[in-house]
Amino acid sequence: MAERILIVDDEKAIVKGLKYSIEQDGMETDAAYDGEEAVELARKNHYDLVLLDLMLPKIDGMEVCRQIREFSDVPIIFLTAKGNDMDKIMGFESGADDYIVKPFNVLEVKARIKVFVRRSRKKNAEAANNANVIQNGDFRFDIENRRLFIGSREINLTTKEFDILELLVTHPGKVYSRDSLKELVWGSEYNGDPRTVDVHVRRLREKIEETPGAPKYVQTKWGAGYFYKG
Repeated sequence: MAERILIVDDEKAIVKGLKYSIEQDGMETDAAYDGEEAVELARKNHYDLVLLDLMLPKIDGMEVCRQIREFSDVPIIFLTAKGNDMDKIMGFESGADDYIVKPFNVLEVKARIKVFVRRSRKKNAEAANNANVIQNGDFRFDIENRRLFIGSREINLTTKEFDILELLVTHPGKVYSRDSLKELVWGSEYNGDPRTVDVHVRRLREKIEETPGAPKYVQTKWGAGYFYKG
């Protein structure tokens, strides 16, 4: 999916030039020509970066930045003719991430955009990876690679043991009855002994629990079923 940039400036010639140049790099752009429109667009849409002029009609850039920061951590680069140190300090204090003084070289603007886009991609990739690894003390469950570690020791699980544990771990605190586990893990067509669930849970506990009779991870809610204590 292409990155999406919001350009905020009341000078239409500047907006037109930036849109053309940024879109040449395969990114998408939206434009706002006053502060109120900028906040509205930022609230309604997802942007990977905002290019924000300071001198705007209706709401100035500093206030736009402050309002956006109330609901979004999108990178914001100020584009402004105000280049003294105090203006820069105030810009950063309002929540800006970078500051480019007019007149600017559009190649510099594009270079700065690419820096933030790379950071954002890396951050999103790390977040996606972390979402596939569930950590609970010494317990580390790698869903994507189907591996379980307790401390430095890797625990070898059968396919069904892993499937049961994955279901419980990804829904911590939710209680699953024997019948619901059987249907979700084995499938609705499975007609075997429902007690097979209890056997698999017992074997799973023997592998992952220090004291299987007093489990730390896969616990029982008597009369209801099994759950993972996160």
